[in-house]
Amino acid sequence: MAPTLISEQRVRHVQRRTVVLLSAAQVFGGIGTGATVSIGSILAVELSGSSAWAGAVATVMTLGAALAALPLASLADRRGRRIGQVAGLSAALAGTALMVLAVVSGLFILLVLGAAGIGVGTAASLQARFAAVDLADPEHRGRALSAVVWAVTVGAVAGPNLIQPGTVVGQALGLPPVAGPFVIAGAGLLVANILLFAGLRPDPLLLARELAPQQAGNAAQDAQRHRPAAGVSAVGASTGGRAKHDGGSLVRGLRAIRGSRTALLAVAAVIGAHAVMVGVMSMTPLHLQELVEGPGASHAGHTASGDVLVIIGFTISLHIAGMFALSPVMGWLTDKAGRAQTIMIGFTLLIAAVAVAGFGQASTGAVAAGLVLLGLGWSAATVSGSTLLAESVGQDSRVVVQGVSDMLMGAAGAVGGAVSGLVLSWIGYLGLNLLGGVVGAAVLAAAFVTVMAGRRQSAAA
Repeated sequence: MAPTLISEQRVRHVQRRTVVLLSAAQVFGGIGTGATVSIGSILAVELSGSSAWAGAVATVMTLGAALAALPLASLADRRGRRIGQVAGLSAALAGTALMVLAVVSGLFILLVLGAAGIGVGTAASLQARFAAVDLADPEHRGRALSAVVWAVTVGAVAGPNLIQPGTVVGQALGLPPVAGPFVIAGAGLLVANILLFAGLRPDPLLLARELAPQQAGNAAQDAQRHRPAAGVSAVGASTGGRAKHDGGSLVRGLRAIRGSRTALLAVAAVIGAHAVMVGVMSMTPLHLQELVEGPGASHAGHTASGDVLVIIGFTISLHIAGMFALSPVMGWLTDKAGRAQTIMIGFTLLIAAVAVAGFGQASTGAVAAGLVLLGLGWSAATVSGSTLLAESVGQDSRVVVQGVSDMLMGAAGAVGGAVSGLVLSWIGYLGLNLLGGVVGAAVLAAAFVTVMAGRRQSAAA
């Protein structure tokens, strides 16, 4: 009994330290993303000489994150979370350096390459939430994951607010003022890299695999003690270290997802919530501009007025707060109410969000309220879906499955953002929201069916 007790104490200590380190790294590393999103479009227009390239930085960041998700997960699968995280954040650090060089040289291509590097860092930051649950007790997985997600809030809020101090830094270093925020972002990423490289030892994923054989005997007891989705049993018991697989990472990940009902639900929840959120959120600024300045204002070729920018900024800020600020509450709910139940709550909030924003489209207050609900729904669905995914497949394929999920999540966001403009022009803001409601209702129905099937299975056992 004594060795087991010491081992459990060590695991708890490593888990606590892992969550603290990952959260701190998210704070420092998130500054780069916040700064790039804030001034990336301005730099794109300035360096390219055309407003047609205004969305290039955001698009490249999104695609970079989606394309890097699976390679980073495969690297973590082979070498551990520490190496995967450091590799991704190092790419982001290189991206901030390229951003500075782009400003100094005036070369648009360097700006694009820098945005791609920062996108790779975004993929690593997303995968940090999974690293937080490698060693977590089943009862605390949701809270551990949500703590790391919440830490994103600090970087996301700090990044845009570093523009003014950044200009001072840029001038002090003899650089163009607009390069200063990227210098600060690079310093934050360097700190995040040092924290993870030096502190993430032992590696949580490698330690989890080391402990898996001795924990296998307790899997049945854990399943009885903790049923994450009210009767929906997770497949998370591992076979131990890494199994032998055929096929590439993508094929292996998709095969593992198809083989688990709960994994399918988890991936559908993460993808569906992200697609609805990005689709509605990305078109809301255009809708608000037309609402305040009149029809056609967004196509009139002039810059939005100060009043409109204040309304848009306030609405998006509330939306971001809804996405991240209450994520610890969503983690607690995930652990207490159940994974699938919280997915249902999340999609109920998303459906309420599109209803409020869509049918209240003539009111800036209603649109703002809808965007807050949209953020809360995304938070609940993403935290609970990610937690369910982390325990729905075996240890041998878990990391690759997480990478596939993040890749599909990024792709859904990119498609949602691209298609939403066409949908807005075809059927208007109400139609865009109603389409989001249809997607939300489909995932909500799938979650309900999964919960009912799990309850019947539990009753029959």
